[in-house]
Amino acid sequence: MDSAEERPEGPPHPGNKAPGSSGAAPDGFGVRVRNALAWRYGSQVIAQIITWGSTLLVVRLLDPSDYGLFAMSQVVLAALAFLNGWGFANSLIQQDSIGKRDIGQAFALLLVLNFGLAAAQILIAPYAALYYGEPLVADMLHIQALLFLTTPFIALPSALLSRELSFRTQAIANMIASIAGAVTALAMAWYGYGVWALVWAPIVAFAVRAIGVTIAAWPLALPVFDLRGAGAMVSYGGAMTLCQLLWIVQSQSDIFIAGRTFEPYDLGLYAEALFLTLIVTGRFLPPLNEVAFPAYSELYKAGHSPAPYFLRSMRSVAIITGPIYIGLALTAPEAIATLFGEKWMPMVPIVAGLALVMPLRSLEIICTPATNATGRARIYVFTSLAGAVLFTTGFLIGVEYGALGLVHAWWVASPLLLAFTLALTLPVVEVSVWEWFKSIWPAIVGCAAMAAAVIALREILPVWPAPLRLAALGAAGAATYAAVIWLGWRSVIHDSWAMIRRRPASAPEPGGRIQTTAG
Repeated sequence: MDSAEERPEGPPHPGNKAPGSSGAAPDGFGVRVRNALAWRYGSQVIAQIITWGSTLLVVRLLDPSDYGLFAMSQVVLAALAFLNGWGFANSLIQQDSIGKRDIGQAFALLLVLNFGLAAAQILIAPYAALYYGEPLVADMLHIQALLFLTTPFIALPSALLSRELSFRTQAIANMIASIAGAVTALAMAWYGYGVWALVWAPIVAFAVRAIGVTIAAWPLALPVFDLRGAGAMVSYGGAMTLCQLLWIVQSQSDIFIAGRTFEPYDLGLYAEALFLTLIVTGRFLPPLNEVAFPAYSELYKAGHSPAPYFLRSMRSVAIITGPIYIGLALTAPEAIATLFGEKWMPMVPIVAGLALVMPLRSLEIICTPATNATGRARIYVFTSLAGAVLFTTGFLIGVEYGALGLVHAWWVASPLLLAFTLALTLPVVEVSVWEWFKSIWPAIVGCAAMAAAVIALREILPVWPAPLRLAALGAAGAATYAAVIWLGWRSVIHDSWAMIRRRPASAPEPGGRIQTTAG
């Protein structure tokens, strides 16, 4: 969760250029960002391989109704989690300087809020079970309250390490936590514990992660419950808490609304389809934002323009997420049959429909760190409010038409929210609409060519088993996409290679912006 406090417009920091001015990044900035991304993404890839391997085994052992029940409990958990105070911890990242008192005050706020949330969830659990008509939901929520008790010991150490762009120890802790959670889920599913495998796995993973990052950031300051002088932190945390509330409304309203209407089986199909299609936006973009927020903050405090780094992020995310999601939409029948098994085939049209719109979702999500780092947290508030209104309205209408009605709500809400977010973000990062469009154009052309190739091959492909068809269609699509990018935008590949080798690219980007190796 990315955030920043409101920073009033005013003179630049002494000795620095005015915010928004162009210039080279701070000394060593590019190397530090690359190292941070390498560790964060390297660990994320390994962790996800472990998690996905476990998930693909667990999903064959459990039933869709188990995932439906779990989704019901997750709505309640998420509805309370917006108050977990993570924003107070993240305020330490954006501040110019912090002391033990600042850290202690953030720690105290995290402890009070999360222990209170654990108690609140226990009290709410029976009413949630009554709302859904599923008594087991209450028992699940009682156990899941343990997640809140780990939050202070994850949020605070992670913020302190992120402030220094130190992701190595966090990466190790995340990988160990993923292994612990995966083993727990697989073992409990194998021995017939059903939905409880889904309940206990994240609890174990959170506990292991909390221990790991706390040790890495040790010693932590003692909690300071006297909040005098913490006005900026409280103001910042309050703004981010509001944004989190709006985000929860936006991201959980579909399950909340459908949970009362759909049977657990149908809800499980939709929830698992959503999980599959949110893998990239939910698993790989947050690490990018975790690195981007402190990186943008450092640029802003040093008085440098975020425009080159913003455009590079947009281009990279579009080039990576576009073919993944369009490819999933095109090969959904083969992918579901291969990965999940025949009993999950009814979710094919749901997966295909959601995958089509997820590239837009990806581009919207990565706007937040850039504006938050400049002190304009109100933009995050406005976009979160817009998302909550657009998605909730769409889901209320779409639920009457079943799972595909919810998919169609995504089709309407996602492009509208992206347009609104860009209208507020681009002026702040000093990027024109044309520059932004040019940054994603290679991905658009590549995906169109890939889609044409896959559709044509599907028409002539023999009736092979699903894994072979998936391999053939995937290989054809990937080869076509790679060829288009190589032939049409070879400079993109050269620039990425220059970044890896820590050499600056020599040619400026169109529009006069100099391409750098940082960011």
